[in-house]
Amino acid sequence: MKIVVVEDGKAARMKLAAMIERMGHRVLQAADGAEGVAIWRVEHPDLVLMDGQMPVLDGYAAARQIRELEPNGWTPIIFLSAAEDDQDLEQAIDAGGDDYLVKPVSFVVLHATIRAMQRIHDMRTRLNELTVRLAAANGELARLSSLDGLTGLSNRRAFDEALRTHASELATGTAPLSLCMVDVDFFKAFNDHRGHQAGDECLRVVAARLGAEAVGATEVAARYGGEEFALILPAHDADAALLRAEGVRAAVEGARFEHGASPVAPTVTVSVGVATLPPGESDGAALVAAADRALYAAKRAGRNRVAVG
Repeated sequence: MKIVVVEDGKAARMKLAAMIERMGHRVLQAADGAEGVAIWRVEHPDLVLMDGQMPVLDGYAAARQIRELEPNGWTPIIFLSAAEDDQDLEQAIDAGGDDYLVKPVSFVVLHATIRAMQRIHDMRTRLNELTVRLAAANGELARLSSLDGLTGLSNRRAFDEALRTHASELATGTAPLSLCMVDVDFFKAFNDHRGHQAGDECLRVVAARLGAEAVGATEVAARYGGEEFALILPAHDADAALLRAEGVRAAVEGARFEHGASPVAPTVTVSVGVATLPPGESDGAALVAAADRALYAAKRAGRNRVAVG
């Protein structure tokens, strides 16, 4: 371990350092509490061995500073003192110390105490590493739980959460919120003609084009359900959303993915419905309903087109 020895007596400090080095540890030395805290800030040692009574800054005050500097960490602190009073032990523990040894301390006692602290330190290190790995795993699980397994876009739950968030921001915001609802034209006929595996590939192609169109940091491309998709467009008025919707429609048509059963086009196309909420309104459900109405208007008008609600 990397151990800091904080002791104002040079001879005692050198003797302690020599014993610790015999144990195989690396030693850093400080002549008072202030110097010890300064070394701790830079080196982040594994253990601090510190005299209680010192000039400039005593060990108890130095220990309190270290504890304040690492609210989520824990560096073992062993206090050394020539006094054997219970009051001194209590003061050491209250200051943040973990053990208390009476000087002069023997090699055997010091070695045993440091080994005990090392076991605790190693166990805490493993616990911290496990906590980090667990947090990363939970983060990945949360990310995966928000994705659609087939297309890789946001799933319906993530879409609903994002829409609620953006809609609630409209109450006090100054920018509108638009939504595009996207439906694959004649998808049932596609499945019947080419099979469900090809249908899955079709959905992935459409999703890839839709995802590529979600260029803003707050924009959300999602699989709404079945062959229906959605694109949330914060800070887009109706005209801006119409342009984005046309971009989605053109991107899917440009993919030239063979349909084979569509009376509209030889390749897969989509119909898009667009709706917009102005600032001051926050009814996300109304926005979805309006976009859905526009979507069905686009279908009634012949499909492979965009309609605004």
